Amino acid sequence: MATRWDTFADRRIRAAQAQGRLDRLQGQGKPLPDRPEAAFVDPGEAVGYRIMAEHGALPQELRLKAEVEAARAALQAETDPDARRAAMKRFAKAQLRHDIAREARRRFMGA
Repeated sequence: MATRWDTFADRRIRAAQAQGRLDRLQGQGKPLPDRPEAAFVDPGEAVGYRIMAEHGALPQELRLKAEVEAARAALQAETDPDARRAAMKRFAKAQLRHDIAREARRRFMGA
């Protein structure tokens, strides 16, 4: 069942299309990017993260997430037992820093 908001949004979209304001948009005709992690992120936070990322200002939590992924890849690629142990230590530290940053954000947002 369509709500008033849906009807309002549909009218605005149709008007913008008729005026040509939706022509030549970036990514037009291409599928949306696959972002399965976005299903677990608040839409408001997702918009904020996207805007910051587009302007090169990523929050610490996202920088640490990239560090965790790099450490995970290094660990998976390592075959030498001693080097693997060191890579495992780097991965654990990166994961801990990321978890702390994520928890700090949750506490801040919940306060």
